[in-house]
Amino acid sequence: MSDAGFITQEGVLTPLKGLRRTAARRMMTAWQAPVFHLTVEVDMTEASLVKQRVPGATVTDVFVAASAQALLAVPSLNAHVGDDELTLFPHANVGIAVATDNGLTVPVIHGADVLSLSEIATRRRDVVQRARARALVMDDVTGGTFTISNLGMMAIDRFDAILNVPQAAILAIGSTRRRYVWRGDTAVWLPIAELTLTCDHRAADGAAGATFLAALTAALTKPIVPA
Repeated sequence: MSDAGFITQEGVLTPLKGLRRTAARRMMTAWQAPVFHLTVEVDMTEASLVKQRVPGATVTDVFVAASAQALLAVPSLNAHVGDDELTLFPHANVGIAVATDNGLTVPVIHGADVLSLSEIATRRRDVVQRARARALVMDDVTGGTFTISNLGMMAIDRFDAILNVPQAAILAIGSTRRRYVWRGDTAVWLPIAELTLTCDHRAADGAAGATFLAALTAALTKPIVPA
């Protein structure tokens, strides 16, 4: 039997190995968690200007920075969920879901809450490149306290992400599209993205999730200061 599997009467049988096998087991565990989903639409005008203001940074980097700050406002989401306990963390270690030819992996930006946007961009480029080159080390993929999954570049408008257990929450980012929206008495075209937060109800309730999304929205819509 090769890595590609072998042929049976029903089709090609391909065993799950490595990252795919680990991911499958963790997803089964995550599926048992009592989760809920909250969705908001966010004006991405300021986030879309990031490349002009911070060379080398991307919208994903802005989401890492904004998520880290929002987690400080809602500590119950910056947590791991155990059978009978929560572990809260003093810093936000934000994982980024990355698709590779070897399966999905989640390298972590450690201490994102104390990094500048340019520092986050540098670290994100490094870990994503090494993820795709299968050159990550254990420290790159451990210690995450929160995860973001961005499918906006693949033209997905909205989706619900599965928890990256034992983390208490994950943020799903859809594509940014121009929409005609009302601002007071005036209708304007704005770049809007749909963001969906998946929360483990054992760690936080709907009010905590809503508070997180409000803090995230505030961080995303304020002018980005080059750093």
